[in-house]
Amino acid sequence: MASPKKKLQGLVAATITPMTENGEINFSVIGQYVDYLVKEQGVKNIFVNGTTGEGLSLSVSERRRVAEEWVTKGKDKLDQVVIHVGALSLKESQELAQHAAEIGADGIAVIAPFFLKPWSKDVLINFLKEVAAAAPALPFYYYHIPALTGVKIRAEELLDGIQDKIPTFQGLKFSDTDLLDFGQCVDQNRQQQFAFLFGVDEQLLSALVMGATGAVGSFVSRDLSILWSN
Repeated sequence: MASPKKKLQGLVAATITPMTENGEINFSVIGQYVDYLVKEQGVKNIFVNGTTGEGLSLSVSERRRVAEEWVTKGKDKLDQVVIHVGALSLKESQELAQHAAEIGADGIAVIAPFFLKPWSKDVLINFLKEVAAAAPALPFYYYHIPALTGVKIRAEELLDGIQDKIPTFQGLKFSDTDLLDFGQCVDQNRQQQFAFLFGVDEQLLSALVMGATGAVGSFVSRDLSILWSN
């Protein structure tokens, strides 16, 4: 039930959150943003409220409204809308996960909590498991970005046996420059058919050689979509 109708792969736009001059969210342009991505860039998958979207700088209510607007405006236009629901508070993250399921999002992603940091793989997985359980019908993705979280648990270590703990786990957004870690993630999990989404635009070509199945970034274009056209 947690498997998407179509595997999340290819280009995934990490959307910005449009603001007015007064610092309020400009919801009125999100519909135009959807049309631009689809018609001008050929991109139909998006990653909302992540780093590019400054999700952790928004209030919970703002994050909810942004997610709602992207899902609503993307209906029948976008293939998949993945909502980042990570937060320092477990309860807030669970609330956002449940909300994403209620509004019809196609998946959720979570970063590691980064103030009181998890000190081991087991502690981190327990946090992720609790969030995933709040939206048991949605595919779950781990957002690995150690440069910003300061959590140095290797993604390769985290993925070992992760579906035994988180049955809805479907893949990884890998936003780190450690290509050795990324390559080991791919090599050691080929049988699981996970989505390996690379998040460092400058190293994308190297990641493709190593087996990336997609890319989540702020630089997306029709020219790059040819990499997954087949």
